[in-house]
Amino acid sequence: MWSRLRSCSLAACLFVFLFVVIGAGLHLKPMGAFLAALSGSFLVIHGVNRWGRVPARSGKEDRKS
Repeated sequence: MWSRLRSCSLAACLFVFLFVVIGAGLHLKPMGAFLAALSGSFLVIHGVNRWGRVPARSGKEDRKS
């Protein structure tokens, strides 16, 4: 439960950060900044999940006998 709550709160903080940075940096209207932050949040989360993925190993590679 705590990891799910932590993941959701990190995603919300990322959204707010992108909303402020993109909105102020590109001088967008509020709706444009909202849409940019919304799409950017999903792209960043997907990229981090993909970058941090550990490849699956077969059981025979690292066995110590």
